Amino acid sequence: MRVLLIEDDLDVGQALFQALRNNDYRVDWVRDARAARLAIDASYYAVVLLELGLLCGGGLELLRASRESGNKVPMLTFTTSHDPATRVRSLDIGADDCVLKPFDVREVLARIRAVLRRQAGYATSCIGDEALCLDLDRRTLSRDGVASPLSAREFALMHALLERPETILSRAQLEERLYGWGNEVESNALDVLIHSMRKRFGRNFIRNVRGIGWTLAGGEPKQHRAPSQAHAALTH
Repeated sequence: MRVLLIEDDLDVGQALFQALRNNDYRVDWVRDARAARLAIDASYYAVVLLELGLLCGGGLELLRASRESGNKVPMLTFTTSHDPATRVRSLDIGADDCVLKPFDVREVLARIRAVLRRQAGYATSCIGDEALCLDLDRRTLSRDGVASPLSAREFALMHALLERPETILSRAQLEERLYGWGNEVESNALDVLIHSMRKRFGRNFIRNVRGIGWTLAGGEPKQHRAPSQAHAALTH
């Protein structure tokens, strides 16, 4: 699952980056508002982690501009300010949550899970239904009551497909959700992953719509249109 980290403090950034990586997130890390805006405009992210007090300024402005442009990516903000007005302002502008520094990384990870499940429209850590359920906390997939552990990429794939279960996602859209900037992506990596999931959960578990992409079996799928901005505009 792909995360954008916007943090200019090197120590905090490295600690968060490593903690997220250790929990199987694909992390893109930028340290100023300009680079962050380019990343948000050009790429898909499951969630954005934003330091409000960037030294170069622009944390709140970045949040406001993203929301005013119609971008609905979940955003979790950080602040060192003990003034409640700062946290209230970020929430009113459009943040999904706000965490006071210093924080425990375990709390940040829990808040990310909470934001993700709310984004998908669920009150608990599981998204899906009784027949097929993805547990965001345990990272398991339950099918007809039988839970199976997932690898990081299997989890990211299932989150993308279950987030909008009737949507067809193209190869480019799925690869963008599975891989970060620094990852080398082999041309058949997605096909191998989907083949592996079909071997585990059934041949018709993930349905291919020829010439368009993939969706979960069942239901009448709708094609998802991605933003038109070019990912090539980014540099790490």
